Amino acid sequence: MVIALRIALALMGLLFVYLGFGFLIDPVSAGADFGIAVEGNHGLASIRGDYTSFFFVSGGCFLLGAWKRSAGPLLVTVALMGIVLVTRFMSLAIDGPFEAFHVPMAVEAIAVVLGLLGAKMLPEKA
Repeated sequence: MVIALRIALALMGLLFVYLGFGFLIDPVSAGADFGIAVEGNHGLASIRGDYTSFFFVSGGCFLLGAWKRSAGPLLVTVALMGIVLVTRFMSLAIDGPFEAFHVPMAVEAIAVVLGLLGAKMLPEKA
């Protein structure tokens, strides 16, 4: 069970790092995939900086937590994805749904659950 959890965390971490590279290399296309239109250099810099850092930190913390069997990094990603999930629910209530709105929410919910499970199950007992 622990090995499967570590693999799942690592795969989710790799997904997040991959998404981060997409925003770093091609912020216009990556932004469009997320429903964001980029306008000018300010928009490019904001999307490239904000989304790249968000996904690099999220993915890196999952990878580090899975590798080191450490709860701390996993909880960083849980906090980030938890905030995103809560604000998506708020947006759903305020603005209404969009096509395939459930897909990113499912990924974020899975990340929160995996991170919490990992934080509970992976750390070595002293």
